[in-house]
Amino acid sequence: MTPARTGIYEIHDPRFRHLIVASAGLDELYSGCRWAEGPVWFADLDCLIFSDIPNERLLRFVPGGGVSVFRAPSQFANGNTRDRDGRLVTCEHGTRRVTRTEVDGRITVLADRFEGKRLNSPNDVVVMSDGSIWFTDPTYGILSDYEGYKAEPELATRNVFRLDPESGEMSIVVDDFGQPNGLAFSPDEQRLYVADSASSHDESWPSHIRVFDVVDGRRLANGRVFAAIDKGLPDGFRVDLSGNVWTSAGDGVHCFAPDGTLLGKILVPQTVANLTFGGPRRNRLFITATTSLYAVYLATTGAQQP
Repeated sequence: MTPARTGIYEIHDPRFRHLIVASAGLDELYSGCRWAEGPVWFADLDCLIFSDIPNERLLRFVPGGGVSVFRAPSQFANGNTRDRDGRLVTCEHGTRRVTRTEVDGRITVLADRFEGKRLNSPNDVVVMSDGSIWFTDPTYGILSDYEGYKAEPELATRNVFRLDPESGEMSIVVDDFGQPNGLAFSPDEQRLYVADSASSHDESWPSHIRVFDVVDGRRLANGRVFAAIDKGLPDGFRVDLSGNVWTSAGDGVHCFAPDGTLLGKILVPQTVANLTFGGPRRNRLFITATTSLYAVYLATTGAQQP
């Protein structure tokens, strides 16, 4: 069946109409990046932090105030999130580590090695309600000197890690991805979604998001395919309060119901890398897409905290 088209939206399932504001357009808020990534909303500061990886800078968008440089050099920072105390947690390609920015601006290294070997290049990160930090570690940052520093991987696999910030204990929760990329928990934290973007360099790999059951807040089980992307590949994504998954794709943002049904798309003129919910009501979807930062208002609310 051919999807209905309404402005920037493709309607694949009637449920999508209740998640969008048909009259809301796509706003281009900034242009001038080489590869925009890793948006994270700071409600208490009324701003969005996002990465421009090749230009090695973190940028800050303030509604009504434009975009300025938050940090440069950024160590080729990619994915960002906040911990439960509101601190910025960042994946750095250049240093091959995960860091936390303290309230006073100091940077604390949370993870840079596993069993004595350097990480590949941490890519995206989320924090569970118990404070544990979960991140993906593909090799994109060491494939060339464009988004990091070219190097041979020291780890045999591309992993998803769990880090206990109190003890510093790290564990591999899954190791059979081609290139694990974006990740997000379901609102009840009973499931973890993880994108595999290995088709970016090897077309034999599928472009899909997998989902796992979270066991005791520490392990993953029952991995299976959640949804396949029909245009481009999945990179970063976030989940709304109803459990719908909003993911990046080659032609824009794809929205999947919790059962994996494609509900609809937001068509974006550039390849989308990542997205996050923000604004005072968390009903504004901020989208990093190649050179630009976009935003669109929705009729749903993001689930992430704080």
